[in-house]
Amino acid sequence: MPSRDMRSIIRQNGVSSLPDFRNLGTILRILIAVNAGALVVAFARDPAPTALFAGWTATVTIVEPYLFIVLVVLWLGAPWLGRLRYGVAVGLVALVVVLAGLVTFELFRGIEVLSPAYVLVWIAWGLLATFGLLFYFELRARALSPALVEARLAALQARIRPHFLFNSINAVLSLVRAEPRRAERALEDMADLFRVLMRDNRELTPLADELELCRQYLELEQLRLGERLVVDWNLKSMPADALVPPLVLQPLLENAVYHGIEPSSAPGVVSINVFLTRGYVHAILKNPYRRDGGRHHAGNKMALANVRERLALHFDAEASLRSRVTRDGYEVHIRMPYRTADTDAAQRSSRGSAPGGGPRGNGSAVSRVRVTPLPYFDPRPTHA
Repeated sequence: MPSRDMRSIIRQNGVSSLPDFRNLGTILRILIAVNAGALVVAFARDPAPTALFAGWTATVTIVEPYLFIVLVVLWLGAPWLGRLRYGVAVGLVALVVVLAGLVTFELFRGIEVLSPAYVLVWIAWGLLATFGLLFYFELRARALSPALVEARLAALQARIRPHFLFNSINAVLSLVRAEPRRAERALEDMADLFRVLMRDNRELTPLADELELCRQYLELEQLRLGERLVVDWNLKSMPADALVPPLVLQPLLENAVYHGIEPSSAPGVVSINVFLTRGYVHAILKNPYRRDGGRHHAGNKMALANVRERLALHFDAEASLRSRVTRDGYEVHIRMPYRTADTDAAQRSSRGSAPGGGPRGNGSAVSRVRVTPLPYFDPRPTHA
């Protein structure tokens, strides 16, 4: 289960900070680096294949328990370490490495006779690896900072197509005289959509706001598609307080409408299922699929690549996006770690508040709503 107080991978303020020791990507990088280092040490001793394997096995026999102890302690202390000044936090990490070296030495000394000099060697290598990895994560965080601009541009391009703008304006104009109140609401929705597109999209946004944006977008599409567009909302188990990247769902819904609904004259269903399970927020989008693309081209999957890249920038290996063609349509499945505004703010301040909660569920309960422009439908769960 992912950490609910996990920080975003993207560094926003340029201040040095420790990597998130509860992030799967961080842990995997540490494991790979340390084991690769053990292989280099074994190769330096004897590059012969047989001796290399034996030497590497002997080295990791000591390294793995040492590394396991360090990672467990850092995983447990990650929320607390994240609130400390960088220099103090680095000093405590070094202390953990030293103490873990002593514990590992005592464990192995109970198995075989070891010289006390071994513990100094282990600790020296442990500290060298620690400072090297911290330096690597610092460089990586700095290297990701320019990606903020690219991520923002990608979000702006990720993207309400120009044809949608013109079609929506024409649809609104057709309603101005016959249904002025409906036309006014449509114009307000359009203004909200483009306001979101033009704002700074580096910060995470509440999932409820993202779904409200999706509702506004789908109601605008409903103006011109009418009964051809039917939307199935499955939101009963949605964690409304979860934080997600802006425009993480809207571009995918735009693809669903463009490729799944527009090519056919028959009604089609776009299904949106959002739920929380085992510390992860899942969003499953489904739409009709035609292998020949109908009147539209098959697309170059730019929206999928765009969303996938921004998920990686914010959550690293903790998030994923998968798409597939099913027997009855096309499906996109997004998985993101569950984070809230309270836990995110705790990491950015010197004082930490308790992690915020949210509605939980297993995603089995379903509420189905047929979307029409009137009456107004708000996909966000209501609270008593």
